[in-house]
Amino acid sequence: MGTMPYLQQSLLIAVVVTITLMVVVVLKPDSTSRRGGQVLGFVAFFVLPLALTSFGVAAHLEHSKSTEFCLSCHVMEPYGESLMIDAEEYVPAAHFQNSLIPRDQVCFTCHTTYTMYGDLRAKLQGLQHVYVYYLGTVPEKIELYQPYNNRECLNCHNDGRRFEENELHIEVRAELASNETSCLECHDAIHDVTALNNLPKWTQGHHE
Repeated sequence: MGTMPYLQQSLLIAVVVTITLMVVVVLKPDSTSRRGGQVLGFVAFFVLPLALTSFGVAAHLEHSKSTEFCLSCHVMEPYGESLMIDAEEYVPAAHFQNSLIPRDQVCFTCHTTYTMYGDLRAKLQGLQHVYVYYLGTVPEKIELYQPYNNRECLNCHNDGRRFEENELHIEVRAELASNETSCLECHDAIHDVTALNNLPKWTQGHHE
């Protein structure tokens, strides 16, 4: 969470500097008759705007990884609430509450495919979500585009002691690696958004 304010402040400073240089060139057009002024004009009207555009895109892409961004859409709010379910068997809640994954990127961490183009694919799917939300028909039940891949679980749990020493995991290790057996067959308590009102909540150490 601390990275974004820094990026935003840096971007704001860069924008102010760029606009200031543009104003200087516009108010003093004679300055471009000299080589130094020409360089200043080129930097102000071409180099800096291009750099700012790239920097802005990078900053917003980074922000799109944040939990705050993911839950900013109201249809996703129940999924954010499910992270506070006070029951160990609820996988997302247990991971979130015990800081097993970064809380400020909790959605992105578990819903990004850990492949070479995983980040890009997640961003493109995010754009698809935006399209459906504003121009399409939002489904009554939100579902994944494809079955959850064990790879996303094993990316963190593989080689972990609790995982490696579990007898059942040892027995089905090959099936888990090949997705023949899904992790969700046993760990099936995920985002139960339909039962939120009937489940106890964890409020930073206080029970409801």
